[in-house]
Amino acid sequence: MQDDLTDLSAIEEQALVLSQAAIGLDQARAGKRDPLALTTALEANVEVWVAIRALVDDPATTLQVNIRENLRRLSVFVTSSTFMHGVNIPDSTLNTLININLQISEGLLEGAKRRI
Repeated sequence: MQDDLTDLSAIEEQALVLSQAAIGLDQARAGKRDPLALTTALEANVEVWVAIRALVDDPATTLQVNIRENLRRLSVFVTSSTFMHGVNIPDSTLNTLININLQISEGLLEGAKRRI
């Protein structure tokens, strides 16, 4: 059964997508001997960060300049780390990618709470 995202705000939806990508990476790490699962999780995570990069590069974005720049840098880090290592990605780098997703997700939700 698929989650119904219609009741989520755009920020909550992005936080959920980041969390789901983190979970996918963690599950793939647990079964790291399956290169296809790891490849799929890494690709999904890169797709999330490419979408974030597109959002922060959009001139119509309402994010503060420092937040846009930080997200842009994280996007570059995530994608370059993924492409540099591929399925041979070290556990320490996977941990970093998972933590980045979870921390940004948490930050998005905290920011959404402050606006309410």
